[in-house]
Amino acid sequence: MAPRMATRGKRTRWIVGTAAVLLLLLLSGALGPPSALLQLRAFYVLRKLADPNAPTWVASVVEHAYDESELTIAAPAGPMRARLYSPRDPTAPGMVVVHGVHFDGIDDPRMRAYARALAAVGVPVLTPHITALTEMRVEPGEVASIGAAVKELAGRTGDRVGVFALSFAGGLALLTAADPRYAPSVAYVFSVGGHADMARVSRFYATDRAPRPDGSESSLKAHPYGAMVLIYAHPEDFFSEKEAPIAKEALRLALHEREAEARAEAAKLSPASRAQLEALAVRWDATPELRAALLRSITLHADEMAAVSPAGKLAGLRVPVYLLHGAGDNVIPATESEWLAREIPAGQLRALLVSPAISHVETAGKPTREDEWRLVHFLARVLSAGH
Repeated sequence: MAPRMATRGKRTRWIVGTAAVLLLLLLSGALGPPSALLQLRAFYVLRKLADPNAPTWVASVVEHAYDESELTIAAPAGPMRARLYSPRDPTAPGMVVVHGVHFDGIDDPRMRAYARALAAVGVPVLTPHITALTEMRVEPGEVASIGAAVKELAGRTGDRVGVFALSFAGGLALLTAADPRYAPSVAYVFSVGGHADMARVSRFYATDRAPRPDGSESSLKAHPYGAMVLIYAHPEDFFSEKEAPIAKEALRLALHEREAEARAEAAKLSPASRAQLEALAVRWDATPELRAALLRSITLHADEMAAVSPAGKLAGLRVPVYLLHGAGDNVIPATESEWLAREIPAGQLRALLVSPAISHVETAGKPTREDEWRLVHFLARVLSAGH
């Protein structure tokens, strides 16, 4: 999950005032299956994501009381903190919601908004706090952490559960669902802004180019967040032995949105090293030297990146998959969902939507009415999964 890249006003703009149109579409049957009730639940969830405090006319139809509680899950990496959102009158199978690479983990306000909106329409939700992801690491061991959360919620609900995963957790969730240790507990996977190949995404950060499966290429200015995470993971590839720990701490502070402290730490670096960091984190335009260093680092750590990539590992996947990606996503380009669509076994990909109505993992932009309804309809299909 990337830094907050859209204001509430921008996220709200496209969905406000749509209620009457939605009602007409539902009454006319123009939206088709899933049912009208599921369409209303999907609309409610998206409305609450745009503005959690906004009243909405569908609340009286779809809203349920729910309880929140903290718990600890036994996971292979050790005890894992989690939060459970329990509707008092569940209407759907449970859903494990997995955060992306972000220091707040399950405490990120967006994560709580996702979970609360889903619980309010009757979906039992469990959000596991994945330590590696909060520490800006994407590691294969987190498949077991997601798997432990899946088993926990499936045990509580007595049924298989869906996995709704954001950003790099999307790729990890697909690996979890393809793993025979956890597959029996997974009902479906809903990936938002997920990756297929970590190395390919990393090269995007260095080149601003993203290849498609058909051989064409998308050109898009990469958000600096991704490159910052890569450098943070292996500062020794970019800085001297003496300066690497300083650069790592400066990046940690920047990734935790503590800008003043990050600048103070970066001031301890040599002028040349500080200029490299500032080119990326302040001006959002890596120097040619830094781009070349990124490509070298990707080559050095190719095996690590392959270990957390779904590419070539989904042949055993036997659950429905729903892929959603922002058309202008500059953290993980939408081309990655096109690659995932090729990896998923025939018959398991239920829907792929590349939408201008979202950015990386949240609603944004000025989409057309048609794009808005496609997003509502897509989410309704996800909510119908597992019934």
